[in-house]
Amino acid sequence: MHEIKCPKCGEVFQVDESGYAELLNQVRNDAFEEELHKRAREIEDRNKDSIKMAKMEQEKSFAEVITEKDKEIANKQLEIEQLKNKLSMGDSEKKLAVSEAVRDKDKEIADIGKEVIELKSMLENQKTESALKEKNIEESYKNQLKFKDEQIEQYKNFKARQSTKMVGESLEQHCQIQFNSLRMTAFPNAYFEKDNKVSETNSKGDFIFRDFEEGQEFISIMFEMKNEMDTTATKHKNEDFFKELDKDRNEKGCEYAVLVSLLEADNELYNNGIVDVSYKYPKMYVIRPQFFIPMITLLRNAALNSLQYQRELQVVKDQQLDLVNFESNMQAFKDAFGKNYRIASERFQTAIEEIDKTIDHLEKVKKALQSSENNLRLANDKADDLTIKKLTKNAPSVRKMFEEQGGSGE
Repeated sequence: MHEIKCPKCGEVFQVDESGYAELLNQVRNDAFEEELHKRAREIEDRNKDSIKMAKMEQEKSFAEVITEKDKEIANKQLEIEQLKNKLSMGDSEKKLAVSEAVRDKDKEIADIGKEVIELKSMLENQKTESALKEKNIEESYKNQLKFKDEQIEQYKNFKARQSTKMVGESLEQHCQIQFNSLRMTAFPNAYFEKDNKVSETNSKGDFIFRDFEEGQEFISIMFEMKNEMDTTATKHKNEDFFKELDKDRNEKGCEYAVLVSLLEADNELYNNGIVDVSYKYPKMYVIRPQFFIPMITLLRNAALNSLQYQRELQVVKDQQLDLVNFESNMQAFKDAFGKNYRIASERFQTAIEEIDKTIDHLEKVKKALQSSENNLRLANDKADDLTIKKLTKNAPSVRKMFEEQGGSGE
C-alpha cells in the first residue's frame, strides 16, 4: 500500500499497487501531453514570427523601391521645371526642343507611375500569398498536432490492451518483419529464426542469426528482445538480462550477443545509439529497435571483411609453408648431396691412391722390363758371338765330330 497526501487539504489516504500505478501513469501522461502541447505552441509561435519577419522584409523591400521611384519622379519634375524656365527665356526652336523634352519627361513619368502601380499590385499580391501560406502552415500544424494526439491515444489504447507477454512478442514480430523485408536482398544466405531449442540449463534466447559465405559460417548473433508496459509494477533494467544472454550465447555457440530493448526509456545512454557493454560481457551490445537492421549489417560487414583477411592470411601462411617446405627440401638436397659428395670424394681419393699404387707397381714392372731387355741384349750379343769353336773348346771329341761332318769349326 502507498500513502498519498492531498496538497490542498492535507488529508492522507492509502491506495493499492494498481491504483498507485494508475495515478502515476496518469500524472506522467498529463505531463507528457502538457509538454507536447507546449512544444507545439512554441513551434507555432516560431513559425508565426518567421512569417511576420518575412512579410516585414518584403514590405520594406517594396517600400524602398517605391521611395526610389518617388525620388526619380521628383527629379524628373525638377528637370521639367528647369526646362520650362529655359523655354520661357529662349527662342522658338528652344521652346520646341524644350516642349519635346517635356513630352519625353512626361512619358517617362507616366511610365514610372505605371511601374509604381505594378509594384504596389505585386506587393498586394505578395501580401495575399503570404497570408495564404500562413493559413496553410497553421492548418498543417494543426493537422500534425491532431495526428500526434491520435497516435498518442492509439498507443495508450494499444498498451492498455496488451499483456506484458504480448508487448514482448510484438517487439519480436517487429524485428522479424524488419529482417524478412530485407532477407532476400541484403541477407540471401543468412539464417534468422527463433531459438526454440532449450539448452541443458532450461534456457533459450529469442532469435539466432547466422550468415554463410561459400558454405562457411562467418558470423553468428544471439538476440534477446525485451519490453514492458508503463503500468508494470516491477521495472527491469537492461543490465538484469546481460548474464542470461551471455550464457545463451555461449551455449548456442554464437559469437555476438545483442539485447534489443525498450527498457529504461529515459536513460540517455541507451537512447543515444548502439551501446557496447563488452566491459561486462564479451561481444555484447544493447540497442533500440530502430538500430536492429543497422546492427546486423555492421557486425556482418565487419565479419565479412575479417573473413577476407583470414583468407588472405591463410594464403600467406600457405606461401610461408611452401617456402618452409622448399627450404626443407633444399636442405635435404644439400645434406644428401653433401653425403654423396663426401662418399664420392672418399672413393675418388681411394681410387687416386690405388692409381698411385698401380703407377708405382707399373714403374717397378717398367724397371724390371727395362732390366730384362738389357739382359736379353747381352744374351743376344753373346748368342751372336757364339761359335762351334768356342762351344767345343773344351770338348775335343765334339769338335772332331763337327770337323768330320765337314764343319769349319768357326
